Amino acid sequence: MTEAPGPPGTAEAPGAAGAAQVGSRRFTAREAIGLVSTGFTELPAPAPSPPGPYGPDGPLSWQGYDASRARAADRTGEEESVVCGTATVSGNDGGTTPAVLISFEFGFLGGSLGERTGDRLEAAHTYARAHRLPVVSLVATGGSRMQEGMRALVQLQRVARQSTLTRAAGLPQIAVLRDPTTGGGWATLGAGADVILALPGAQVGFAGSRVRPPDADPAAYTAEAQSAAGAVDAVVPERELPDALALWLRLLSDPSADPVPPPRALGDAGLPATGREAVRNARSPHRPRAQVYLDAFFAHRAAISGDRCGGTDEGMLCGFGVRAEDGRTVAYAAQTGTATRPAGYRTAARLVRLADRLRIPVLTLVDTPGAANDAAAERQGAGAAIADLFGAVAAAETPVTTLVIGEGGSGGALALAAPANTWVTPDSYFSVIAPESAASILKRPAEEVRATADQLRIRPQDLVELGVVRGIVERGR
Repeated sequence: MTEAPGPPGTAEAPGAAGAAQVGSRRFTAREAIGLVSTGFTELPAPAPSPPGPYGPDGPLSWQGYDASRARAADRTGEEESVVCGTATVSGNDGGTTPAVLISFEFGFLGGSLGERTGDRLEAAHTYARAHRLPVVSLVATGGSRMQEGMRALVQLQRVARQSTLTRAAGLPQIAVLRDPTTGGGWATLGAGADVILALPGAQVGFAGSRVRPPDADPAAYTAEAQSAAGAVDAVVPERELPDALALWLRLLSDPSADPVPPPRALGDAGLPATGREAVRNARSPHRPRAQVYLDAFFAHRAAISGDRCGGTDEGMLCGFGVRAEDGRTVAYAAQTGTATRPAGYRTAARLVRLADRLRIPVLTLVDTPGAANDAAAERQGAGAAIADLFGAVAAAETPVTTLVIGEGGSGGALALAAPANTWVTPDSYFSVIAPESAASILKRPAEEVRATADQLRIRPQDLVELGVVRGIVERGR
């Protein structure tokens, strides 16, 4: 694991004022808490877990460790590298959500994780589960504490178990990545959260600055780089963080067992007379796209981004929103009319599973000519990504509603569709494959594409007759 950043030759970190800056302002643990919440009440420090307490200088008898802890306590006013408690998170819209907050004190031995840190983190998660509260982790850490050796490293397993138990309890976990977030803190509380927000310029990566390869590009270890790689949902400026966190807590803490009705159609086209006309309507550049439907359906929404495997797809919009009509939280995954990349399918699968665990209904909007089928998509695991989304939708116990708003191209579209609860707009089509590709596979000349489109029976009214969709939604504004 990484060494806690600090002056050369030591394992101590300077206070926030003396820390080298990467680009994000450094907060003390309590400053971070005060930035995003009010009414903080600290949880009592738990008794040391077995096999502690140890003799002088910890489990390894690391010479000077006790003195280092004492200096860290004098400098920061804290007894350990994390501060845990309850508080209220409020946004400008007036909504408030109580939560358990875990805030790292980087000035205490680089925010490193030791055995007493593990005690506090376990106690915080246990309290959250007992009182049905979401968990917000304000992370700033250099990794595991070397002075405790393997006793420190195994705290990562302990933290991972607590996070897993909280997840199984159906409670949301949100991480806010401060500067720096590296090592085991990133690989557990950070990267393991349901939603990951980061402050601009924060150093974020498994490898801290002192253990990277000599030729490593520092730009790869930033919040912005992790966002581009699909590991962070959003980079949020400091002034916007309180509202963003309040919105996320509100969205993720609003379960509902009822399915949502499909949105009304927003286009002007009537039902097509032919299959070719259905395709033309769906491909029209003037047809309303997913962004328009989402704007009409939601009063507020917040996006998740990335597949947590190194990829993003701008053609798949995913997140949670407040339904304008009744204020309910609804999760959404919406294709934007492009060929969907593997990262898009994996992001949508992540969205569906998170919504299912939190018991939040899902709306999916289908609009794609099909899955991306270029060489890069194959190398990125297109088949496995599509299969993963099929599985997530099939296994979901929360209700899923689908509306086809444009092109429904083959399995790349069907993967996002809810079995037995898919609807279509008048300016859409759904097909086993695009008419042009069908004609090519059947070795038909180009002039037979029109007839092939009719044979495929891809019009909205055909889909109703075939029993593959529930109905055609009416137009409305």
